Amino acid sequence: MSVLIVNKGKVELRQTNGTLIRHIWNGDAIEANLNSSDSLVLVTTVKGQVELRQINGTLIRHIGNGDAVSAKFSGKDILVRTNKGKNELRQENGTLIRHL
Repeated sequence: MSVLIVNKGKVELRQTNGTLIRHIWNGDAIEANLNSSDSLVLVTTVKGQVELRQINGTLIRHIGNGDAVSAKFSGKDILVRTNKGKNELRQENGTLIRHL
């Protein structure tokens, strides 16, 4: 089992004892979330972007419209909270399922 730590805008993957495994992303991250199978990472940036990344840090795609405050996995889907106070449920490919 692994944990994600956001440290000064960088996303770090660590073992539960604190040992650094790798840096996932260097930049202006405000939040990071790991899926249940520890294979995908969501990174929310200061600019409001949500990035879906592989566990090794490779970018898969951007999710949403660039107005995100936070994002987290909800099963296989992604729940994005926007700066307008709306919640969006999206598929992993970024397609909007519905507003909540």
